[in-house]
Amino acid sequence: MTVSQLSRMEAAELGAEALGLDPRVAALTGTEGIAASILRAASFMCPTSPRQLITAVLAVLEPVESGSGISRDAVSDMLDAILATGDLLELQDEVDDRSVRLLYLGPPSYVERAPGVYLLSGVRPHAAPLVDTELSRAVERVGAWRIVRLEPAGADVRLASAGLDRVERTRWVASPSSERADRLLSRLAIRLNAARPSGDVDGLQILDPAAKVTYYRGRWRSPTADDSGDFVARRPQEYGADLWCVVRMETGEPTKMLEFPIDDPLVPARDEAWRLQMAIDAHRGTPQVYATHALGTDAEVAIRFFSPIPGFAQRYLELVGAPLPDEPRCLFAFRVPVGAMPDLEHILTDLLWMKRDPKERPDGV
Repeated sequence: MTVSQLSRMEAAELGAEALGLDPRVAALTGTEGIAASILRAASFMCPTSPRQLITAVLAVLEPVESGSGISRDAVSDMLDAILATGDLLELQDEVDDRSVRLLYLGPPSYVERAPGVYLLSGVRPHAAPLVDTELSRAVERVGAWRIVRLEPAGADVRLASAGLDRVERTRWVASPSSERADRLLSRLAIRLNAARPSGDVDGLQILDPAAKVTYYRGRWRSPTADDSGDFVARRPQEYGADLWCVVRMETGEPTKMLEFPIDDPLVPARDEAWRLQMAIDAHRGTPQVYATHALGTDAEVAIRFFSPIPGFAQRYLELVGAPLPDEPRCLFAFRVPVGAMPDLEHILTDLLWMKRDPKERPDGV
């Protein structure tokens, strides 16, 4: 047997091919490569914690990265996007008498995006292909998403024969009921009133409600003596990812705490946390914002976001639009047909209490 040495580029190209990617258009350490690496690792590791999965993916990708390196945040952000697709499910479980959040493989399924266009989701164990070889050739990878285009007349039969279950659009989006921001805050306050004293919490990080809503990462900080009230927070645990929680502070000290999810055990913890922060911001009179601008035609607009949004809103965006990966000075962006904007703005303004920023480029981003 002959052993030959590969360059980083050659190893990356072979890795991309092993994941079913075309290395000429999708780099192993690019968006699609990171997404495919997460799904492959999850197929062997689940159930596992988000932290363990991210560490495993970084261990594989970092040696072939020839640039400035892949950040843990980049892999974590892609994992959040994958959770929004339903490829993986984050559920609460008991391990050694401790409550932890673990990742599980999502069921193989599909949802109709438009007649003839279908979003695929789910992961089979041990890197087994989601669909058969013939159908897999038609699958397009766009970021965290896998899309297939088929003749509408026979699509349901073809996808069912591949072992995929159909999920209706309304069930897949699964948006919560509409309510006022102050109503959500009141419900959480009542739950906190009944919670046990939290005691000291080491390593607590809170989302600063007074910080600019257009710079999400910059809003996270440690508590100070000036902090009193209810805050979205994260706290470290010995094993697994930091836990999402809502904490009541008095002069910088935690007194009560509840872990997310609170309303729905099947909803990712971060989704409820992000929605609560949106309610807090709206109640303070500084609602989170989105911005739109024309794309050169009357048929589509670009919509730009500066903070993460809950999974149900992300899934609706994926149904009606397409990611704009190169849009500057925002956390993420989509191109959306003009005809879909009324329903999308209903979700953003009525369910998430956001406002459209009249400036094309908000300050501070």
